Amino acid sequence: MGSPVMSSFLQCGTRPLSLDRPVVMGILNVTPDSFSDGGRYITLDSALHQAVQMQADGAQLIDIGAESTRPGATPVSLQEELDRMLPVVEAVAREVDAIISIDTSSPQVMTGAAALGAGLINDVRALQRPGALAAAASTGLPVCLMHMQGEPDTMQLQPRYENVFAQLDAFFDARIAACEAAGISKSRLLIDPGFGFGKSLAHNVALLDGLAHFRRWGCPVLAGLSRKSMLGALLGGAPVDQRLHASVAAAVLSVMNGAAIVRVHDVKATADALAVVSAVLRHRSQEAG
Repeated sequence: MGSPVMSSFLQCGTRPLSLDRPVVMGILNVTPDSFSDGGRYITLDSALHQAVQMQADGAQLIDIGAESTRPGATPVSLQEELDRMLPVVEAVAREVDAIISIDTSSPQVMTGAAALGAGLINDVRALQRPGALAAAASTGLPVCLMHMQGEPDTMQLQPRYENVFAQLDAFFDARIAACEAAGISKSRLLIDPGFGFGKSLAHNVALLDGLAHFRRWGCPVLAGLSRKSMLGALLGGAPVDQRLHASVAAAVLSVMNGAAIVRVHDVKATADALAVVSAVLRHRSQEAG
């Protein structure tokens, strides 16, 4: 397959998101048990304050999640996810100018959040839950399809691949075809290889090094490595709160290797680093042109 031309923007509901420069997606977990910041933003005021701060720090997207998908996480009920998610989406849409992304696999959350102003669906299960394809199609929003081997409660027990790139290719081929059959055009899709979601350290490093491979469908690539256990392992067992510099390095490598969007906890540090990366990439593009 050749190298398809990437669109310079993504239409997020009524809002265009420019992809001419690297985009920072800030993570807003409104859960009590997320691996890095669980419990910090479970009140509406704290969540809204964090969204405002992330936008000020350089986030163009705010990714709101109401169900933890960390390794070993247990699912929450649909009603609990709705109760956590929808008031925050409504408040952020009213008070913050950044585009809202919703981190969910639940069809009812997709349609409910879209009605309140969300602009992007970010699904770790790639619209595989019953009804998710139809729900996502009905919103008209772009969708990020992520690869995960297994489910959050078991995905890191023994991840195995014959060839990690070939198996992810087959997965995305199938999910893109399913989306198109459901009326979701490829112009509305993003690709996320799913760092840490059913992958060993060796798999994660190989995927980061070869991230440009996933541009083959002509869809923007999203990379999420912020504070993840692979970084802790590379630092000799560093705990979550000591992975800032490694997280920024991973974001820089992601963008240099082809990612259009990076999903991060530490927005200001990442945005500052990517300002330098962006200058280099613009220079490189001008030299090539």
